[in-house]
Amino acid sequence: MSRVTFRLPSPLRALAGGAAEVPIEADTVAAAAARLAERHPALRPRLLAPDGQLRSSVALYLNDRDVREADGGATRLEDGDVLEVIPALAGGSERPDGETDERSFRREELVRYSRHLLLPEVGAVGQRRLRAGKVVLVGAGGLGSPAALYLAAAGVGEIGLVDFDRVDASNLQRQVLYTEADVGRIKPEAARDRLRAMNPGIHVSIHPDRLTAENALETLRPYDVVIDGSDNFPTRYLVNDACVLLGKPDVFGSVYRFEGQATVFDARRGPCYRCLYPAPPPPDLVPSCAEAGVLGVLPGLIGVIQATEAMKLLLGIGEPLVGRLLLFDAQAMAFRELRLRRNPTCDLCSPTATQTGLIDYAAFCGGEDAAGDSLPDDVPEISATELAAALGGPDPPRLVDVRDPPEWEIGLLPGATRIPRAALVERLGELTSAPRLVLYCSSGARSAQAARWLRELGVTNVRSLRDGLRGWAREVDPSWPSY
Repeated sequence: MSRVTFRLPSPLRALAGGAAEVPIEADTVAAAAARLAERHPALRPRLLAPDGQLRSSVALYLNDRDVREADGGATRLEDGDVLEVIPALAGGSERPDGETDERSFRREELVRYSRHLLLPEVGAVGQRRLRAGKVVLVGAGGLGSPAALYLAAAGVGEIGLVDFDRVDASNLQRQVLYTEADVGRIKPEAARDRLRAMNPGIHVSIHPDRLTAENALETLRPYDVVIDGSDNFPTRYLVNDACVLLGKPDVFGSVYRFEGQATVFDARRGPCYRCLYPAPPPPDLVPSCAEAGVLGVLPGLIGVIQATEAMKLLLGIGEPLVGRLLLFDAQAMAFRELRLRRNPTCDLCSPTATQTGLIDYAAFCGGEDAAGDSLPDDVPEISATELAAALGGPDPPRLVDVRDPPEWEIGLLPGATRIPRAALVERLGELTSAPRLVLYCSSGARSAQAARWLRELGVTNVRSLRDGLRGWAREVDPSWPSY
């Protein structure tokens, strides 16, 4: 007989003594199902019809393939095969056996959290843990929005929000905490109002300042779990380092275009962010979402995964994503998982670590600031006001838009030549004859980097538009779409 594994979903595990996997010896799928029912009789009516055949309400997969696509119950088994039961679910939960201590909850709480109280893995004890829990979100944007909403709905007692930004109209495509009425408001203040309206029984602490090496330890120390929803490398390294020094889990998430990542960095029992990335990439190598775009629903998915991991940590249940990096591809609708290992020579969390405190993260990340913009300091700039005056003069400079082609559809400055930053070198001949060049992008970061490249290639008559089109909208044309 072949030795196989029967993998059970959570609704059926209580009927098998709590086991998630049951080893079975059998030659066919039908024989394996019969032996499983013999070993755990409570499973029989859930899996098998009165005639002993598999119920049609249960799908059985052999090594990720539906057995109905093979020979059904007659499908032959081999050593190492995995049979997985996929039952039809109604979307609810049965009330667990035994007494549930609900005396410490008000009537309205019993109603609000009833679906948690029905779960044996949560129950009244777990709901009290959530109520006593403290979670801080670094970043109240695309990732922080869904995470905060679900943590508030779940009854996490204290939620901290760290963000210095204001709500912009371009945020509304993915940052579901906010509405048009919030545009211009400080994000933590607008988010606090939304979360308290959802659940008046929680406390929301706001930290409307930039997280820095000077305030990170004090800001994060009171919380049990840290969720990193930042969008730039200096803040990611800062959050990681602070969590390692404080002994707290860092629930990490990131998104880019159609792809997302999630994991839990916890140096007490696994790797930290520096184990995976000892050093950041060059500042001009990885564009931000503001430059490359992101599918609006993607941060929602990754943010909900982060909220799930935070709740598991507070509840002390399940297997957290410590040492596991979850990768998601929205276009393929596919998840993958990679194992992460602790770096035995990590500068921060290894026994031989040399870093004992927080550092200058902007310098460490090659000059990138906490807004995700990397600005070379050796490139001449021109302000939007100065550029507008020069364009109206007798000898206007040549304008070059170095953004990517999809961005050109948002708008172009009059008379601008469209050359993506990646194509500048191959189109160098078009630029050398211009007596004066001004490059621009959305924020000024890419154009400054492009201007530096051109200067290194001998084109010295080039300047970058300071703050890019955002500066143009602020100083010259308020109707210009800023993003």
